[in-house]
Parts: sequence; C-alpha cells; structure tokens
Amino acid sequence: MTNAVKGQNVSRAGLADVFGVALTTIDSWVKKGCPVVVRGHGKGQEWKFNTAQISSWLQDEAVDRATGDIPDDMDELKLRKQKAETELAELELAEKKGEVALIAEFERAQSMVFAAIRANIMNVPQRAVLQLLGETDERTFKEKLKAELILALETSAEEELEEEEIE
Repeated sequence: MTNAVKGQNVSRAGLADVFGVALTTIDSWVKKGCPVVVRGHGKGQEWKFNTAQISSWLQDEAVDRATGDIPDDMDELKLRKQKAETELAELELAEKKGEVALIAEFERAQSMVFAAIRANIMNVPQRAVLQLLGETDERTFKEKLKAELILALETSAEEELEEEEIE
C-alpha cells in the first residue's frame, strides 16, 4: 500500500498561483531547498511541486527564521552560555581598564566637541569683520576668511574639553 501524500501536484506557475507569489519567488524557494516532486529539464519537462509539501516546508522555514540559530542540543546551549558569560566578563574588564566606553559617554563627548567647533566657527564673523571691511580684492578676502576659519578649527582642536563626572 502506498503512502498517499495530501495536496496537489502542480506546475511552477500553478504553485505561484496557489501561494500568491511571483515565479521568481518559486525559483528562490527551489534554490533554498524546497521539496520538488519532478525537476523540470529544459523545455520538455515541467517542474512539479506538491502543495502540501511546500506548505509544510514554508512553515518549517518560518519556524527556523523565528528561532534563529538557537540549537536544540543542551551541551551546545551550555557552551554558548559560557561563551556569552566570558565575553561579558571580558567586556566589563575592558570597560574598567578604560579600553571601551559606553555609547552614551561617546555621544556626550562628541556633543561637547561639536559644540566647541560650532562656537569657534560662529565667532569667525566677529573676528573677521574688521579685517574684511572695505576689502575689494576677492583673493585677499578669501585668504583672510580662510585664515579665520582655519584658526577657529585649530582652536577647537587644541581646546581641552572638561569631562563630566559619570556616576
């Protein structure tokens, strides 16, 4: 007695119709390893798929995506846990040594740097106005303005930013 498989055997186009997807999606499924009843060869033989097998395969794929790469083996899970605990301990040690910083600390430092740059750049017009007043030579005007911008950026680079205490 043969084992009857539920579902219908359909062509590639029929499978696309049943599941409401494009033919390119069916091709993608085949590349990912979906079950095939008959592999089409050239123009003479059509692909055949069983709708029940494909439905089951799609459910398995969804479960795999939802669970990620979590293994079922308890020994492997214990090893992963130990590895994660080791990595966490190493990260905490690196933080205490000052080798790494929290993102919030980095963002606060960057904010202070950008504020200093902005303040120095915003002072350029006040410093440059007297030098540029009445200047008619375009080249001289650009050189003086460029010199003021360079001075503002260099001042920002040399400025020591006070670090706030983090508690």
